[in-house]
Amino acid sequence: MGQAYEYLVGKFADDAGNTAQEFYTNRTVVELMAEILEPKAGESIYDPTCGTGGMLISCIARCKAREENWREIKAYGQEQNALTSSVARMNLFLHGVEEFRIINDDTLLRPGFLDAGKLKTFDVVLANPPYSIKQWNRELFAHDPYERNILGTPPQGRADYAFIQHILKSMNPKTGRCAILLPHGVLFRDEEKHIRKALIEKDLVEAVIGLAPNLFYNSPMEACVMICRSRKPAKAKGRVLFINAVGEVTRKNAESRLSPEHINKILEAYRARKSDGVFAYDAST
Repeated sequence: MGQAYEYLVGKFADDAGNTAQEFYTNRTVVELMAEILEPKAGESIYDPTCGTGGMLISCIARCKAREENWREIKAYGQEQNALTSSVARMNLFLHGVEEFRIINDDTLLRPGFLDAGKLKTFDVVLANPPYSIKQWNRELFAHDPYERNILGTPPQGRADYAFIQHILKSMNPKTGRCAILLPHGVLFRDEEKHIRKALIEKDLVEAVIGLAPNLFYNSPMEACVMICRSRKPAKAKGRVLFINAVGEVTRKNAESRLSPEHINKILEAYRARKSDGVFAYDAST
Protein backbone atom coordinates (compact mmCIF):
# COMPACT_ATOMS: atom_id res chain seq x y z
CA MET A 1 0.00 0.00 0.00
CA GLY A 2 2.84 2.35 0.81
CA GLN A 3 4.44 1.85 -2.61
CA ALA A 4 1.09 2.33 -4.35
CA TYR A 5 0.53 5.53 -2.39
CA GLU A 6 3.94 6.92 -3.39
CA TYR A 7 3.20 6.03 -7.01
CA LEU A 8 0.01 8.08 -6.89
CA VAL A 9 1.86 11.02 -5.32
CA GLY A 10 4.39 10.76 -8.14
CA LYS A 11 1.64 10.78 -10.76
CA PHE A 12 0.20 13.87 -9.16
CA ALA A 13 3.63 15.54 -9.38
CA ASP A 14 3.74 14.69 -13.09
CA ASP A 15 0.30 16.16 -13.72
CA ALA A 16 0.18 19.11 -11.34
CA GLY A 17 2.72 21.43 -12.96
CA ASN A 18 5.38 23.48 -11.17
CA THR A 19 3.58 23.44 -7.82
CA ALA A 20 4.47 19.77 -7.50
CA GLN A 21 8.10 20.80 -6.90
CA GLU A 22 7.09 22.06 -3.48
CA PHE A 23 6.56 18.61 -2.10
CA TYR A 24 7.90 15.96 -4.45
CA THR A 25 11.59 15.38 -5.13
CA ASN A 26 13.00 13.06 -7.78
CA ARG A 27 13.14 9.70 -6.05
CA THR A 28 16.50 8.68 -7.53
CA VAL A 29 18.15 11.80 -6.10
CA VAL A 30 16.66 11.00 -2.69
CA GLU A 31 18.03 7.45 -2.95
CA LEU A 32 21.49 8.90 -3.56
CA MET A 33 21.19 11.15 -0.49
CA ALA A 34 20.05 8.25 1.71
CA GLU A 35 22.95 6.07 0.52
CA ILE A 36 25.45 8.81 1.37
CA LEU A 37 24.06 9.38 4.88
CA GLU A 38 23.74 5.65 5.68
CA PRO A 39 20.97 5.85 8.33
CA LYS A 40 21.10 3.02 10.84
CA ALA A 41 18.68 1.26 13.16
CA GLY A 42 18.15 3.19 16.37
CA GLU A 43 18.98 6.59 14.84
CA SER A 44 16.75 9.63 14.47
CA ILE A 45 15.96 11.07 11.02
CA TYR A 46 14.68 14.60 10.43
CA ASP A 47 13.41 16.52 7.40
CA PRO A 48 12.58 20.18 8.21
CA THR A 49 10.70 20.66 4.90
CA CYS A 50 9.34 17.14 4.60
CA GLY A 51 6.60 17.52 1.98
CA THR A 52 4.90 14.13 1.71
CA GLY A 53 7.64 12.39 3.71
CA GLY A 54 9.45 10.76 0.80
CA MET A 55 12.95 11.44 2.12
CA LEU A 56 12.16 9.94 5.51
CA ILE A 57 10.70 6.86 3.84
CA SER A 58 13.75 6.46 1.56
CA CYS A 59 16.03 6.34 4.61
CA ILE A 60 13.84 3.70 6.22
CA ALA A 61 13.69 1.76 2.93
CA ARG A 62 17.50 1.66 2.88
CA CYS A 63 17.51 0.02 6.32
CA LYS A 64 14.85 -2.45 5.16
CA ALA A 65 16.93 -3.40 2.13
CA ARG A 66 19.85 -4.21 4.41
CA GLU A 67 17.63 -6.24 6.72
CA GLU A 68 18.33 -3.95 9.66
CA ASN A 69 15.79 -3.35 12.40
CA TRP A 70 14.20 -0.36 10.66
CA ARG A 71 11.39 -0.18 13.21
CA GLU A 72 13.88 1.26 15.69
CA ILE A 73 14.29 4.38 13.55
CA LYS A 74 12.53 7.53 14.76
CA ALA A 75 11.29 9.83 11.98
CA TYR A 76 10.57 13.54 12.39
CA GLY A 77 9.35 16.08 9.87
CA GLN A 78 7.94 19.58 9.60
CA GLU A 79 5.85 20.89 6.72
CA GLN A 80 4.23 24.30 6.31
CA ASN A 81 1.38 23.18 4.06
CA ALA A 82 -1.37 21.61 6.18
CA LEU A 83 -2.71 19.28 3.48
CA THR A 84 0.79 18.10 2.50
CA SER A 85 1.69 17.41 6.14
CA SER A 86 -1.41 15.21 6.39
CA VAL A 87 -0.31 13.34 3.28
CA ALA A 88 3.10 12.80 4.92
CA ARG A 89 1.51 11.26 8.03
CA MET A 90 -0.57 8.92 5.90
CA ASN A 91 2.48 8.03 3.79
CA LEU A 92 4.55 7.04 6.83
CA PHE A 93 1.64 5.10 8.31
CA LEU A 94 1.09 3.13 5.09
CA HIS A 95 4.78 2.24 5.03
CA GLY A 96 4.47 0.69 8.49
CA VAL A 97 6.48 3.36 10.32
CA GLU A 98 5.37 3.43 13.95
CA GLU A 99 7.62 6.03 15.60
CA PHE A 100 7.19 9.28 13.71
CA ARG A 101 6.01 12.83 14.27
CA ILE A 102 5.04 15.34 11.57
CA ILE A 103 4.42 18.95 12.57
CA ASN A 104 2.47 21.43 10.44
CA ASP A 105 4.15 24.85 10.78
CA ASP A 106 6.74 27.24 9.36
CA THR A 107 10.19 25.78 10.12
CA LEU A 108 12.07 29.09 9.96
CA LEU A 109 9.48 31.02 11.97
CA ARG A 110 8.40 28.37 14.48
CA PRO A 111 10.62 25.26 14.54
CA GLY A 112 8.49 22.47 15.96
CA PHE A 113 11.09 20.21 17.56
CA LEU A 114 12.60 21.68 20.71
CA ASP A 115 14.43 20.33 23.73
CA ALA A 116 14.49 22.58 26.81
CA GLY A 117 13.88 25.63 24.63
CA LYS A 118 16.66 24.80 22.18
CA LEU A 119 16.52 23.04 18.83
CA LYS A 120 16.30 19.27 19.12
CA THR A 121 19.20 17.55 17.35
CA PHE A 122 19.15 14.46 15.15
CA ASP A 123 21.56 11.86 13.79
CA VAL A 124 20.49 12.26 10.15
CA VAL A 125 19.01 15.37 8.52
CA LEU A 126 18.05 15.55 4.85
CA ALA A 127 15.98 18.11 3.04
CA ASN A 128 14.96 19.74 -0.22
CA PRO A 129 14.10 23.23 1.07
CA PRO A 130 11.97 25.60 -1.03
CA TYR A 131 14.32 27.41 -3.39
CA SER A 132 15.20 31.07 -2.81
CA ILE A 133 11.96 32.12 -1.13
CA LYS A 134 11.46 35.85 -0.68
CA GLN A 135 8.61 35.95 1.83
CA TRP A 136 10.27 35.12 5.15
CA ASN A 137 11.04 36.98 8.38
CA ARG A 138 14.65 38.04 7.86
CA GLU A 139 14.62 40.49 10.77
CA LEU A 140 13.59 37.79 13.26
CA PHE A 141 16.22 35.40 11.90
CA ALA A 142 18.91 38.08 12.37
CA HIS A 143 18.16 37.87 16.11
CA ASP A 144 17.05 34.25 16.14
CA PRO A 145 15.98 33.01 19.60
CA TYR A 146 17.12 29.51 18.67
CA GLU A 147 20.68 30.69 17.79
CA ARG A 148 20.51 29.42 14.22
CA ASN A 149 22.12 32.54 12.74
CA ILE A 150 25.62 31.07 13.11
CA LEU A 151 27.02 32.06 9.70
CA GLY A 152 25.30 35.36 8.98
CA THR A 153 21.91 36.66 7.88
CA PRO A 154 20.90 35.69 4.32
CA PRO A 155 19.48 38.34 1.95
CA GLN A 156 15.74 38.90 1.97
CA GLY A 157 15.31 37.57 -1.56
CA ARG A 158 17.00 34.23 -0.87
CA ALA A 159 16.31 32.21 2.28
CA ASP A 160 18.42 29.20 1.20
CA TYR A 161 21.13 29.77 3.80
CA ALA A 162 18.53 30.27 6.51
CA PHE A 163 17.39 26.68 5.91
CA ILE A 164 21.00 25.51 5.72
CA GLN A 165 21.78 27.07 9.09
CA HIS A 166 18.64 25.57 10.62
CA ILE A 167 19.79 22.15 9.42
CA LEU A 168 23.34 22.61 10.73
CA LYS A 169 21.98 23.53 14.18
CA SER A 170 19.68 20.47 14.05
CA MET A 171 22.57 17.99 13.66
CA ASN A 172 23.67 15.95 16.66
CA PRO A 173 27.07 17.37 17.77
CA LYS A 174 28.66 13.90 17.66
CA THR A 175 26.79 11.79 15.10
CA GLY A 176 25.05 14.42 12.99
CA ARG A 177 25.28 14.43 9.21
CA CYS A 178 23.09 16.02 6.56
CA ALA A 179 22.40 16.05 2.84
CA ILE A 180 20.68 19.14 1.44
CA LEU A 181 19.36 19.49 -2.10
CA LEU A 182 19.93 23.11 -3.17
CA PRO A 183 19.99 25.37 -6.23
CA HIS A 184 23.46 25.75 -7.78
CA GLY A 185 23.37 29.45 -6.95
CA VAL A 186 24.21 28.86 -3.29
CA LEU A 187 27.75 27.99 -4.42
CA PHE A 188 28.61 31.27 -6.14
CA ARG A 189 26.10 34.12 -5.55
CA ASP A 190 27.97 37.28 -4.46
CA GLU A 191 25.37 38.36 -1.90
CA GLU A 192 26.00 35.22 0.16
CA LYS A 193 29.79 35.22 -0.12
CA HIS A 194 30.34 36.08 3.56
CA ILE A 195 28.07 33.20 4.63
CA ARG A 196 29.92 30.69 2.44
CA LYS A 197 33.23 31.89 3.88
CA ALA A 198 31.97 31.35 7.44
CA LEU A 199 30.62 27.91 6.51
CA ILE A 200 33.98 26.79 5.11
CA GLU A 201 35.83 28.18 8.14
CA LYS A 202 33.69 26.03 10.43
CA ASP A 203 34.83 22.99 8.39
CA LEU A 204 31.40 21.36 8.29
CA VAL A 205 31.05 20.79 4.53
CA GLU A 206 32.31 17.36 3.52
CA ALA A 207 31.26 17.26 -0.13
CA VAL A 208 29.30 19.06 -2.85
CA ILE A 209 27.76 17.07 -5.71
CA GLY A 210 26.71 18.92 -8.86
CA LEU A 211 23.65 17.36 -10.52
CA ALA A 212 22.32 17.42 -14.07
CA PRO A 213 19.48 19.69 -15.21
CA ASN A 214 15.91 18.40 -15.60
CA LEU A 215 16.04 16.15 -12.54
CA PHE A 216 13.08 18.03 -11.08
CA TYR A 217 9.49 17.80 -12.17
CA ASN A 218 8.64 20.50 -14.73
CA SER A 219 11.87 22.40 -14.04
CA PRO A 220 15.09 22.52 -16.14
CA MET A 221 17.19 23.96 -13.30
CA GLU A 222 20.45 22.42 -12.12
CA ALA A 223 20.98 21.69 -8.45
CA CYS A 224 23.56 20.36 -6.05
CA VAL A 225 23.67 18.19 -2.94
CA MET A 226 25.63 19.61 0.00
CA ILE A 227 26.91 17.02 2.50
CA CYS A 228 27.89 18.19 5.99
CA ARG A 229 29.02 16.41 9.16
CA SER A 230 29.36 17.59 12.74
CA ARG A 231 32.56 15.54 12.97
CA LYS A 232 34.28 15.01 9.63
CA PRO A 233 36.56 11.96 9.26
CA ALA A 234 40.28 12.69 9.51
CA LYS A 235 40.88 12.45 5.76
CA ALA A 236 38.17 15.05 5.11
CA LYS A 237 39.24 17.66 7.69
CA GLY A 238 40.16 20.95 6.07
CA ARG A 239 38.97 19.69 2.69
CA VAL A 240 35.83 19.70 0.52
CA LEU A 241 35.19 17.07 -2.14
CA PHE A 242 33.55 18.34 -5.34
CA ILE A 243 31.87 15.79 -7.64
CA ASN A 244 30.84 16.86 -11.15
CA ALA A 245 27.84 14.59 -11.82
CA VAL A 246 26.21 16.89 -14.39
CA GLY A 247 26.57 14.20 -17.04
CA GLU A 248 25.09 11.46 -14.87
CA VAL A 249 21.48 11.38 -16.05
CA THR A 250 19.20 9.25 -18.18
CA ARG A 251 15.77 9.86 -19.72
CA LYS A 252 12.97 7.34 -19.32
CA ASN A 253 9.29 7.92 -20.07
CA ALA A 254 9.97 11.65 -20.52
CA GLU A 255 11.51 11.79 -17.04
CA SER A 256 15.15 12.47 -16.14
CA ARG A 257 16.59 10.23 -13.45
CA LEU A 258 19.77 8.80 -11.97
CA SER A 259 20.25 5.16 -12.93
CA PRO A 260 21.71 2.67 -10.42
CA GLU A 261 24.97 2.96 -12.37
CA HIS A 262 25.00 6.74 -11.92
CA ILE A 263 24.32 6.45 -8.20
CA ASN A 264 27.07 3.86 -7.77
CA LYS A 265 29.57 6.00 -9.70
CA ILE A 266 28.84 9.00 -7.46
CA LEU A 267 29.00 6.90 -4.29
CA GLU A 268 32.34 5.39 -5.31
CA ALA A 269 33.83 8.84 -5.91
CA TYR A 270 32.40 10.14 -2.63
CA ARG A 271 33.84 7.27 -0.60
CA ALA A 272 37.22 7.25 -2.33
CA ARG A 273 37.81 11.03 -1.97
CA LYS A 274 40.40 11.05 -4.76
CA SER A 275 40.90 13.78 -7.35
CA ASP A 276 40.83 12.62 -10.94
CA GLY A 277 40.75 16.02 -12.62
CA VAL A 278 37.40 15.37 -14.33
CA PHE A 279 34.73 13.78 -12.13
CA ALA A 280 36.04 14.46 -8.62
CA TYR A 281 38.30 17.06 -6.99
CA ASP A 282 39.30 16.98 -3.32
CA ALA A 283 40.01 20.63 -2.56
CA SER A 284 41.93 22.02 0.39
CA THR A 285 40.21 24.84 2.27
